[in-house]
Amino acid sequence: MNVQRKVKLFRNGRNQAVRIPREFELPGDEAVMRKEGDRLVIEAGAPNGPNARLLAVLKALEPLSAEDALPIVEDDPPGPVAI
Repeated sequence: MNVQRKVKLFRNGRNQAVRIPREFELPGDEAVMRKEGDRLVIEAGAPNGPNARLLAVLKALEPLSAEDALPIVEDDPPGPVAI
């Protein structure tokens, strides 16, 4: 289904900006924008960002079990050293 809505453009400092209506909000806090001829295409996320592969691997990992957790270390830091 193709949904279309007229939006207003405005200036934000030296940048042109557009208000995204609620029904078109994107998840997350990053998006990818590209120009295709006279069209601007905005897609959620940054699929080719520098951390994309790392985030995909981390999402695929199973949570650690209690037996895999790191032990609590009670080791005070050393005291001051006289020079």
